[in-house]
Amino acid sequence: MLVFFQFKFKKMYKKITFCIVGFLFFGTVSAQTLYQPKDIEKAYQNETRSLTGAPGKAYWQNSANYNIKLAINPPSRRVKGEETIVYRNNSPHTLTSLNFKLVLNHHKPGAARLAPAPNAYITDGIQIDHYEENGKVKAWDDTNDGTNKSMPLEDPLLPNQEVTLTIHWSFDLSVQSGREGVIDETTFFLAYFYPRVSVYDDYQGWDTTTFYGAQEFYNDFNDYEVEVTVPKNYIVWATGDLLNPTEVLQAPYAKKLAESMQSDQVIQIAGLEDLAKKQVTKQGETNTWKWKATSIPDFAIGLSDHYIWDAGSVVVDLKTKRRASVQAAYDEPSEDFKQMVDFGKNALHWFSTNVPGVPYPYSKSTIIRGFADMEYPMMVNDNSQENPDFSRLVAAHEIAHTYFPFYMGTNEARFGFMDEGWATALEYLIGINDFGEEKAAQTFKLFRVNSWVNNHDMEVNIPVITPTNALNGPVLRINQYSKPALAYLALRTLLGEEEFIRVIQAYMHDWNGKHPTPWDFFYSVNTHAEKNLNWFWKPWFFSQGTMDVGIEKVDLSSSKTTVKVRNHGGMPVPFTIKVTDAEGRVTSYPQSPAIWEQSLQAVTIELNGVVKTDIIQLEGGIFMDADLTNNEWKRN
Repeated sequence: MLVFFQFKFKKMYKKITFCIVGFLFFGTVSAQTLYQPKDIEKAYQNETRSLTGAPGKAYWQNSANYNIKLAINPPSRRVKGEETIVYRNNSPHTLTSLNFKLVLNHHKPGAARLAPAPNAYITDGIQIDHYEENGKVKAWDDTNDGTNKSMPLEDPLLPNQEVTLTIHWSFDLSVQSGREGVIDETTFFLAYFYPRVSVYDDYQGWDTTTFYGAQEFYNDFNDYEVEVTVPKNYIVWATGDLLNPTEVLQAPYAKKLAESMQSDQVIQIAGLEDLAKKQVTKQGETNTWKWKATSIPDFAIGLSDHYIWDAGSVVVDLKTKRRASVQAAYDEPSEDFKQMVDFGKNALHWFSTNVPGVPYPYSKSTIIRGFADMEYPMMVNDNSQENPDFSRLVAAHEIAHTYFPFYMGTNEARFGFMDEGWATALEYLIGINDFGEEKAAQTFKLFRVNSWVNNHDMEVNIPVITPTNALNGPVLRINQYSKPALAYLALRTLLGEEEFIRVIQAYMHDWNGKHPTPWDFFYSVNTHAEKNLNWFWKPWFFSQGTMDVGIEKVDLSSSKTTVKVRNHGGMPVPFTIKVTDAEGRVTSYPQSPAIWEQSLQAVTIELNGVVKTDIIQLEGGIFMDADLTNNEWKRN
């Protein structure tokens, strides 16, 4: 941000100078030409969002307190729950109804799904047994409930008022659904298990997006107090902090857990021998594990009577020396999980101190051996991998989601590229640290890039800005993972490493704990980078195209060499020109995406110092080229 403070001049002159400079800069930034759908446009008109990329002066968002009690009695798959929700209307609107998210109704027979479901996936969904509004019992007919349920309010909820809701519900866990359900007969993972008031925001109102099985989620930042009652010998892991370790664990194990919170070493809280003796937990008929989490967008739970439990901790804030606990829960055959605490510690530390360079915001991260390779606040549900390096990479990807979407509160259901794209880019960057640049690039190209550039179906080039809930098939994954990750990494090349980190941290600071849209991100980067990057955003996010550059013409003279590069794909990608001389020596000339700012069609590049050469090649690295036939020029 350009600011003049001429202290030697008079106060009035200072004020005028500041205003003029501010107008020149923000006037330029505000002259946005990016397409805005009507609902987003309305938010800027209402000043809930600002064209500088910061929340507007009228920005608001709603939130709630959830007090949940669960009873689970494995191997029975039946779960019973009671909750009290205190929902706060911080909007300027009077609400006459509430929209509830009932994601587990996706398991009901006949529910809309993007892929066929095996019989083991099918359940009766969530049954609502009791519902109250401000202490008044109200009828709830769940016969035809889907993943959304609108309930009228008896008393309209005015701005800055609260409503207290009481709900009793029950459901059967699916035998195997990936993201949640039964991992084995006595190991369960619970996600989306509670009726939740959906997001009511400033640009679309109620989030009524149907869950079809692939798209992900959009939640308010809420406070949770959760009690999980299970039979003795069951260990419970969950989002949040365990409030009563000495009430549910035998003294030696509670002590080891406490020690692990300050330990650089991995401590085995409960091993196979401990579990076999059935003396890890207190030996009453049941134990109630109590958890608390504040200002967090969701809650997940794991439990088992035979999973090994490891833990350690790592410093995530170098200034304050604050530590975060890393825990792993797994079955004996999962060899890779024996290293999982170290994998998790490495990821927390690297993300906290490198990219994005924001200290891990929570007190712990628990990685449970399941099937999903799926993230939740402070929880990861990961499959076991034969290759421990791949297991390490998957864990890093899921932990990266701590920042996007949990720290940032993005709408995954509508803009999946705002979280999956970032997690994929961060996966690549930490991979360079963990495995070296060559292996990281090879893995990234194989699993992330190849499926896009070598897929010539027209559907894969649908613009990234297309709402995620409108997509299916290969384009869903490409638009969430591959293309946006490459766009963010191209932005890194464009801005340079230090400036990239500074700008992204500024965006994160503006929107932490809030609900940014893609436009907030684009405008925020423009403002903090003090550049109008709309020429960059448009092809990457709003247009069709691919990564494809080629050599169109080479001019050699006695004084200089120029190379004309044609951008056939239309994406502002970085690339390297490699020049081989007669003796076989190779000189590299890296090109930033900035060369495409004036024209995305073609650019002529002068190679300083090159007066004679036999071979000129274009190389994209991870920005793989869709057509390599025009990437090489040879003399004669």
